[in-house]
Amino acid sequence: MNTSLKVLIVFFCVAISFTSCSRKKDTFINRNFHALGTKYNVLYNGNIALEKGRETVDNAATDNYWELLPIERMQIKDEIILPGESKNQDFERAEEKAIKAVQKHGMNIKGKEHNPQIDEAYLLLGQARYFDQRFVPALEAFNYILYKYPASDKINTAKVWREKANIRLENNELAIENLKRLLEEEELEDQDLADATSILAQAYLNIKSKDSALVQLAIAADFTKKKKEKARFNYIIGQLYNEFGEKDSANIAFDKVIEMHRKIPRPYYINAHLAKSNNFDMENGNQIEFLEYLTNLEEDRENRPFLDKIYYRIAEFHRANQRDSMAFAYYNKSLRTNLGDKELQARDYATLGDMSFDDAEYKIAGAYYDSTMTNMKLNSKPYRVIKRKRENLEDVIYYEDVAQVNDSILRLVNLSDTDRLAYFKTYTDELKAIAEAEKEKAEAEERRNSNTGIQDLANNANSTKSTRANPNSKDGKSQDFYFYNQTTVAYGKNEFVKIWGNRELKDNWRLSNASIKNTNTTQTTDVAANASEEERFDPEFYISKIPTSQKAIDSIAKDRNYAYYQLGVIYKEKFKEYELAKTKLETLLRNNPEDRLILPSKYNLYKIYTELGLSSKASAMKDDIIGTYPESRYAQILLNPKSEFDKDANSPESLYENLFKQFGDQQYVEVVSKAEAYITQFEGDPMVPKFEILKASANGRLYGFEAYKKGVNFIALTYPNSEEGKKAKEILEVAIPILAKKEFIDNDAAKHFNVLYPFSSAEKDQIEEFVEQLDDAISKINYFDLSTSVDFYDANTTYVVVHGLTSIQGASGFAEILKENKNKIDRNFYSISSPNYEIVQRHKNINEYLESQ
Repeated sequence: MNTSLKVLIVFFCVAISFTSCSRKKDTFINRNFHALGTKYNVLYNGNIALEKGRETVDNAATDNYWELLPIERMQIKDEIILPGESKNQDFERAEEKAIKAVQKHGMNIKGKEHNPQIDEAYLLLGQARYFDQRFVPALEAFNYILYKYPASDKINTAKVWREKANIRLENNELAIENLKRLLEEEELEDQDLADATSILAQAYLNIKSKDSALVQLAIAADFTKKKKEKARFNYIIGQLYNEFGEKDSANIAFDKVIEMHRKIPRPYYINAHLAKSNNFDMENGNQIEFLEYLTNLEEDRENRPFLDKIYYRIAEFHRANQRDSMAFAYYNKSLRTNLGDKELQARDYATLGDMSFDDAEYKIAGAYYDSTMTNMKLNSKPYRVIKRKRENLEDVIYYEDVAQVNDSILRLVNLSDTDRLAYFKTYTDELKAIAEAEKEKAEAEERRNSNTGIQDLANNANSTKSTRANPNSKDGKSQDFYFYNQTTVAYGKNEFVKIWGNRELKDNWRLSNASIKNTNTTQTTDVAANASEEERFDPEFYISKIPTSQKAIDSIAKDRNYAYYQLGVIYKEKFKEYELAKTKLETLLRNNPEDRLILPSKYNLYKIYTELGLSSKASAMKDDIIGTYPESRYAQILLNPKSEFDKDANSPESLYENLFKQFGDQQYVEVVSKAEAYITQFEGDPMVPKFEILKASANGRLYGFEAYKKGVNFIALTYPNSEEGKKAKEILEVAIPILAKKEFIDNDAAKHFNVLYPFSSAEKDQIEEFVEQLDDAISKINYFDLSTSVDFYDANTTYVVVHGLTSIQGASGFAEILKENKNKIDRNFYSISSPNYEIVQRHKNINEYLESQ
């Protein structure tokens, strides 16, 4: 071939290339050049990026199999994405490729697109935005396809994706309408039909129309070609049938998932097994076969990542069969193997808490409920339910601690000098053994650090071999292995007994029989922690810490007795644990309690004996109350059980209501006096904290802020577990710092002002006539919205107050005018702003205010 021909061919090829790049000429070469470039270059790379991004989204999503699964596996995040931003680089790349396809290869000539691949570019654009959770821009892309490419072979796919975006934007009714029209007008096949019906099912689920969702989801499960989708859809079908109570139909759906086995992700397979097992008929089913079925799931090595859920299911099986010890063991196994499923952890802890609660181990139950709440969504409904349970245990845990600690102290008080010395001699010997073990350990560590040479390292190795060959060797060399060192072993045993007491060797030793923990030793350990080196090993030091004064001992006994009374009442009233309540109250009566606790304890015991069917004991207690306390309200209740005497005028509730009315009538001196009497009379009754609150409020009105603060502080410390005590603590933390401010504000900063007319206690009989005269005078004034009140200030002073004035000068001028009118209201007065009047009433500092003006 000659040179000129070669040049001509090259020139021809270049010319073809240049002409084919044109997007403005609708020629066969142009169309196919851009179509091929779009499909096999730009869109190919864009779809690869999209699939990579979808895989990332799928892996990042965490399914909660405890709830109804969503149709599409995609976790929606609440992050706000600004225009131009992207959450995922793969979706950003896919979007860039789609845009490039439109910009570089689009052949929009006279309003018509001649590149048949551009509709797929817009579909890719919408999908990338959808999975990037930018649903509004995604919707725009899908709508553009429907508007510009009505004849596209992707039109039905675009319609389905448009409705997916609508559903994400919570336009469920619109999506349902459009999808139903699509299914009626078009004959969709296979995957298109599966996509349309599955997303229609999600829309129905969103509007709580689950029966309609079930129909559509069954179609989707039959026609989808994707095994993951088929497994997911059938699993959701099983969940829906379970919600409808149709367990047989649910099990058929779960079996379809199980049959796919290794063709689907393992979580679907295992959770289908577990969901099916939940439908087992405990009454009529073969329990032996069922337990073998669960055991096979447990022993299958492939199921190790799901052992937490399998253990939980086995625990549920044992609990349903009242094998609590086995259930307890498996719940704990589930907790130990948990891989981060907070819902499962919450269920484990909550169930263990309920079991402990049922066994009256309230302190342990409280600890389990605490752990439950840490694994729950804050302020959710289940969280609030557990929180209420936990709050109900506050009192019993508090008083059990008080009773346990004080009992241990009183046991030490009652020991003879010889027994005390023997007890603490044993304890200090344990401490010495521990100290020697620690010293030896430190010396061994020092020797190891000093042996840096190669020969020394070899010697250490030989020593270790020798020691292991002869555990009892006494060559003086370091014995590194814990159990070869007898001193260290003794230290470990003593430390365990010191903390846990003598425990039986069995599973869950830490939580079982917690009541046997050695409280005396625990108390002594607290003392030892603050002792000097010399004092720690001296038994006499610990003996000296035992209370000796009768006053201190009586105080400890008093607190212990009150705790026993409260526990008896709590167990009886709140938990209906009559046996526990009976034990606590009977123990209280044997402990020589104060008189104030004896009668209510006996009355509660009478009620408990009646509930337990102990008629002879109930009768004896009734006779004792009537014979020993014939004038008491309890005796009257027992003598007249149908008269509801406990609700009459002498009941604490009625007396409180009357006292509250007196408080509202500003009879604060009488309120304080009567409240003190009722507190003494009804001490131990749940109404006592209410009387205390009323007394504190009345004292605040009488003597000011400091008296109120003192009263509230007393309530918070004395009744910490009552509703009033908790409210008092809240007042101390929130309100008291605000109320403590006593600096007067400038009159220019106030909007409302008052006139105060003081009356001494000797002039109280003049107040009513004065108020009538004042009301008559202000009724004739129309340019102010005025009113009057009679306000207690202190035991010696009462104010008649005119409210509604708008300036300090106006208040003074108004009082001066009243002196001149026909009523002749000529009396000493003070002008004051409303904020400053509140401060004066709160802090009783009227003189300071007058001096500052």
